[in-house]
Amino acid sequence: MSDAPAPSATKQPVWKECKFEHGFVRGDKVITDIRLRKPKGGELRGLNLQDLMAADVNAIITVLPRISDPIMTVADAESLEADDIAEAGGVITGFFFNSAQRAMIEKLTSTN
Repeated sequence: MSDAPAPSATKQPVWKECKFEHGFVRGDKVITDIRLRKPKGGELRGLNLQDLMAADVNAIITVLPRISDPIMTVADAESLEADDIAEAGGVITGFFFNSAQRAMIEKLTSTN
């Protein structure tokens, strides 16, 4: 027997809504609402964290298919309008903030 603590339960993924102004076409439907999952290490493989935090378009296009629901293809990501890429970049960048940074942003943007 070991005195080591039991492993903690697996954390649930963190999802954020992402609403596109124009969206992308899937079949005969335009998809404007997706969810993005906070990426894990493997999903960031081959990417530079600074590029993602700076909302680099190539980095956003690379990571979107790895973390989106419904799953986007690279072609879907490449077809996004500039404002939709910026929206996705904002959501993705938010995943890299720590709790203190998130609290400060909420304080600055609250309307109280």
